[in-house]
Amino acid sequence: MSTLQDAFGKANYRFRKTDHAQWHRQLSKQHILRSQLGFNEVPQSQPKACQGCAHYHGIAYGSNKATRTLLICAMHPYGWPDSLCPDWQDPDW
Repeated sequence: MSTLQDAFGKANYRFRKTDHAQWHRQLSKQHILRSQLGFNEVPQSQPKACQGCAHYHGIAYGSNKATRTLLICAMHPYGWPDSLCPDWQDPDW
């Protein structure tokens, strides 16, 4: 009985190892193709009113790209609509 379980365990391990190698190879090919087509370049998402501000946070929170929310800063979580933010502060201040 133990020999049979060992055989199944080894076969399952080899199958998972081969499947992971194929998945990793496919993912690497996708990354190469995306970089060749220019999809790896992320456009600037920082609002003009927030450029150079000490309060700028700019980190996106969420589990996937569709539901991700960008937190601009503590004072204005979604950014300032105009070009001059009243809370703008120099980082060296």
